[in-house]
Amino acid sequence: MRRFAGACRFVFNRALARQNENHEAGNKYIPYGKMASWLVEWKNATETQWLKDSPSQPLQQSLKDLERAYKNFFRKRAAFPRFKKRGQNDAFRYPQGVKLDQENSRIFLPKLGWMRYRKAVRSRVL
Repeated sequence: MRRFAGACRFVFNRALARQNENHEAGNKYIPYGKMASWLVEWKNATETQWLKDSPSQPLQQSLKDLERAYKNFFRKRAAFPRFKKRGQNDAFRYPQGVKLDQENSRIFLPKLGWMRYRKAVRSRVL
């Protein structure tokens, strides 16, 4: 799972770097549709073949996160998007394809299979 989170961070940072290069060249913001085509290029490139080991949906979601960050920046809701650092809020999400077995505390994630999860124990402070 850390590998998937790392792949999502890599895609986000690489797309952000391309957006910054594009902006410095005096061009406009590149929308998600074009960024998604970059993802296909990166998966087919020999130096980033390891991206094929990660499911496509979380990688696409990281590009959508970047698009949302830019939209929030343009609407003056947030600061300019920053590069993501390893170990800080590492996360990825699946928009679909997840199965949940609550009786056995298991979850199915594509390319990972069935995994156990643990529920947080709630306690009260008296």
